[in-house]
Amino acid sequence: MNIHLDNVNLGSTSGPNSFAGKLVKYGQKNGCAFEEHKKPDAYLSFIETYRTAFGAPMYQRVDGIYFNTKGDYNEQNANIRRTYDLADGVIFQSEFNKKLTTKYFGEHPNTTIIHNGADIELIEGVKPLGHPVIDSYENVWSCASSWRPHKRLDENIRYFLEHSGDKDCLVVAGATDYPKAHDRVFFVGSISQEALVALYKRSKYFLHLAWLDHCPNVVVDARASGCKIVCSSAGGTKEIAGLDAIVIKEEEWDMEPVDLYNPPKMNFSKVIDNIYNSGYNMNKVVLEYKNFMRG
Repeated sequence: MNIHLDNVNLGSTSGPNSFAGKLVKYGQKNGCAFEEHKKPDAYLSFIETYRTAFGAPMYQRVDGIYFNTKGDYNEQNANIRRTYDLADGVIFQSEFNKKLTTKYFGEHPNTTIIHNGADIELIEGVKPLGHPVIDSYENVWSCASSWRPHKRLDENIRYFLEHSGDKDCLVVAGATDYPKAHDRVFFVGSISQEALVALYKRSKYFLHLAWLDHCPNVVVDARASGCKIVCSSAGGTKEIAGLDAIVIKEEEWDMEPVDLYNPPKMNFSKVIDNIYNSGYNMNKVVLEYKNFMRG
């Protein structure tokens, strides 16, 4: 099956492009080709397309839609909606992702939910992080993100400080100008995917208390690396966090437009059991994509 990837930059490390790279790597191992010069069997448009004609069925992978009241979300969603209406099929990353998109765009006749997968080969080939400072602590916690306000770095740090001991440390990956928070909190900035995996494999816990996130790759990778996930109930993160995840209960969002960059403060005492136990095997993910696009 030859698939043309649309609206993808494989040189980028952003969430959608990072996943596209894994899709190509594991797709080639499972009977898929991604050859631009050959006639495609299907187009796979990441989020949106700017094409007006297709020589094969077009499928849309929806990462998320806009609903932030601080922007013109209707205008921001316009081309995503156009792609949605044109698509022969739509792939959502999570149940949350599907419910939100359906509320704003209406029902689509052909959809599926496929959670993101992890690059198991990469993870198995990376050794846990070794560092004299980190190694002086008994338990390592970690978190990683592009630290915008709804990712709630402050809440991740607060949770760590309230639920850890003197023999624990937190390593924060991702560019941020957040001030030094505590002697046991270390900021390492933006690091490579291999370095992130090394950090995850050294960590006991991975914190991801983002508000209304859809299906973050960092959580899939951290869980596949052996971390216990701590996440919010608000959004799709809990769907990929595993049955042993610590899920902090938040108020149900009515999916009306909201100021995304002004998230509520969390009450860490409200913890619920996680009912989701999705897999993260990228070979299985590729086969699900392939089977869906075959119709």
